[in-house]
Amino acid sequence: MRALGPPFVTAWLILWATLGSAHAAAVVPPAPLEEKLVGVWGSERVLGPEVRGELTLVRSANAWRARIAGYEVQARVEGKKVSILLPGGQGELRGTLAEDGQRITGHWIQPRVLMSGMTFATPVVLRALQPGVWRGDVSPLEDRFSLYLVVEKQPDGSVGAFIRNPERNFGNRVLFRVSLQDTAVRLTPTSGRAQPLEGTFDAAAQRLALRYPPFDLMFDFTRRERTQAVGLHPRSPASGPYVYQAPIAEDDGWSTASLTDVGMDVQPLRKLVQGILDQTPSPQPAPAIQGLLIARHGKLVLEEYFHGFDKERPHDLRSAAKTYASVLVGIALDQGAPFTVDTPIVSLFPEYAGKISNLDARKRALTVAHLMTMSTGLACDDDDPESPGNEDRLEDSVPDWYKYTLDLPMVREPGKQAVYCSANINLLGGVLRNSTRSWLPEFFEKHLATPLQLRKYHLDLMPSGELYLGGGIYMRPRDALKLGQLYLSGGTWNGRRVVSQRWVERSTALHATMNAKQTYGYTWWRHELRVGDRVYSQYEASGNGGQLIMVVPELDLVVMFTAGNYNHVALWRKFREELLPQYILSAVTPSK
Repeated sequence: MRALGPPFVTAWLILWATLGSAHAAAVVPPAPLEEKLVGVWGSERVLGPEVRGELTLVRSANAWRARIAGYEVQARVEGKKVSILLPGGQGELRGTLAEDGQRITGHWIQPRVLMSGMTFATPVVLRALQPGVWRGDVSPLEDRFSLYLVVEKQPDGSVGAFIRNPERNFGNRVLFRVSLQDTAVRLTPTSGRAQPLEGTFDAAAQRLALRYPPFDLMFDFTRRERTQAVGLHPRSPASGPYVYQAPIAEDDGWSTASLTDVGMDVQPLRKLVQGILDQTPSPQPAPAIQGLLIARHGKLVLEEYFHGFDKERPHDLRSAAKTYASVLVGIALDQGAPFTVDTPIVSLFPEYAGKISNLDARKRALTVAHLMTMSTGLACDDDDPESPGNEDRLEDSVPDWYKYTLDLPMVREPGKQAVYCSANINLLGGVLRNSTRSWLPEFFEKHLATPLQLRKYHLDLMPSGELYLGGGIYMRPRDALKLGQLYLSGGTWNGRRVVSQRWVERSTALHATMNAKQTYGYTWWRHELRVGDRVYSQYEASGNGGQLIMVVPELDLVVMFTAGNYNHVALWRKFREELLPQYILSAVTPSK
């Protein structure tokens, strides 16, 4: 029998290859349904408040009437005090008529903000249009919430996702496994204690709906290109190489100049901003810088915003707002308030006489200075979830936050150890309220906001309706930067004295030690920064997420970061420890 030759072998190999390819195609599993979701999805919601816009107040022979957003209600007038209360808790005005009758200044109190759970007071000015008629604009804090969902196919063939939320950092460091059955979508966390997200997918309309558990609200997502995802990317569209431009002067009190005008090298700062712009969305934790501002020699020289923020969008200062507490204390003392930093706290709350729990010799020795340095000795530690004074214990179920704090047991002698406690700083509000006999938003407006030319801000309130001084004020970054410039200038803003130089020096001096790397003044953090062979002293107002107002007196420099790295201190502390010295301080010519 003749052996099979090359032509037969070649034909056989071709046939086998063909059959093998057909067999392989037949057994390859179809693409999972979840791949239909691969891409970038976005949802932006404004959750309220509904009442905003033009407010008109009319005085007639019989009554005062107010009109806003379709509501018309009777106003209440007692002497020079004017108040308006909308039905259903939709808003409230607390104002004062000027002696000449030409203005009504006050605050609009909006309903609770779902995003943070707080209520806010926003300054309002009504101006006389004609005798008996005043009109102004109500611009409460917008309850804004953005979610971006990035769905990607994983190396193992599964489909995963991560979420980015610029406002609250929801989904930080959480990876989800995506499943799709018919129209039902489920995002299951692959680790940690995060809650799963569930919703529906409409393939024909290309719409994804997910329920967000904390709000119990549905968020509708649509597919997004980069140009439609401004909160996900540093800039949209991609801007290419960064080109520095000096800030634009406006009517907020800031003079502006270029970096070179004030002796700063553009190149290191160009590199810093370019690094921010070059970031791409990733499931890995990364700096979420939303604003960077620099002032030198009293002039604003750099102003950049990212991730959907701009100069007019108020930013949550978080605990950086604590520093306003000691500023207000200094202003009150300058005006002759009947207390000193050494006054015992218990004596400043006569309304609680005989009613304070756990009152012992240590609590009787607790002073105003101990509050400002967080060294009260009270059982209050924000870093310990089990601490009875932890900030999270201050809820609506607690009607009087001042009394709650004063009732805490003592765990050590006052002044012995500084422990981070927001309730300590907030208690300063009670000291100010009682000693100045003022509603604190009015005191803030008159003695700090007006002289600092603050243009837009929102003060968070306790359930009692009083200002919460433990943090959380929303403010334009340009306005927040003025806090650092105020202290750098020895207590003046544009030549106007706001707080005494003596208080500036006293409140930024060393009063307590928080840990091996940080000391504390009166609500100011203190650090030493090394640049080459030089060491600079720095003090700052500091807030969760990367809200930093940093002052370097030797260089006549103020720097501000705003960011969204909430509950990720390892990331945002690098703004001070690395970005500030490497890119900003190194750009300064000390002699200029």
